[in-house]
Amino acid sequence: MNITINEELRSFIDPLTHNEYAALERSLLAEGCRDALVLWGDVLIDGHNRYDICTKHGIEFRTVQNSNFASLDDVMLWVIDNHLARRSVSDYQRGVLALRKKDIVTARVAQRAAEPESPAAEEEKQLPEPPPWNTREDVAKAARVSSNTISQIERIQKAATPQLVEAVRAGTISINAAANVASLPEEVQIAAVAGGRKELQQAARQVREQKAASRPPKEVPQDAEAELRAQVAVLRDKVDALTQENNDLKARLGIA
Repeated sequence: MNITINEELRSFIDPLTHNEYAALERSLLAEGCRDALVLWGDVLIDGHNRYDICTKHGIEFRTVQNSNFASLDDVMLWVIDNHLARRSVSDYQRGVLALRKKDIVTARVAQRAAEPESPAAEEEKQLPEPPPWNTREDVAKAARVSSNTISQIERIQKAATPQLVEAVRAGTISINAAANVASLPEEVQIAAVAGGRKELQQAARQVREQKAASRPPKEVPQDAEAELRAQVAVLRDKVDALTQENNDLKARLGIA
């Protein structure tokens, strides 16, 4: 059987961690390869890790064909949707995948807009339009995370070192904390990752504190300030009244 590995497609999905790969290897050795590998022609599109392990240990495997694709972009979109539906995919990985899908869909829309009209294009106009994917909310909905989380993932992708990205993938640091650490110089990020979880948390906390200190103090409207002072005065009167009642009760009971 001739199976071709497309490196672009293989690298499209984040690799398994060492522990995840080892767990999959133990499972295949104990139970065999129960799930079929998916091919597009002779190109492997799903099951790269299983294929590596099965080939390494001589484990038998099955293959199935999926011929519903017209291009590699179609394959990538299918792979993304396939992984987005899996429970084991982390919030960070889902966010990255959804952002990659947005890039593909956006590029397709731009390409179609630049192409001259043709009979085939006219027929395509009759087909239902895909989701717009032109806002952060669209991406967040597909990834099943908040828009703020997508924004943080974008910051990580833009500025984080490979070491910090790996720490997020491994769960050593949260997405929120990693987005803060990613604003630091590369050498500081690398040192924080090398220092472990506590060092990363401390670096993230320092960034948050610096941001908070740099924000101008919020001005309280005069009307609101007057209302707050009136409420404080009422509370003080109540405290004074309760204090007096307490003193009177003590006097009646002969308590010093």
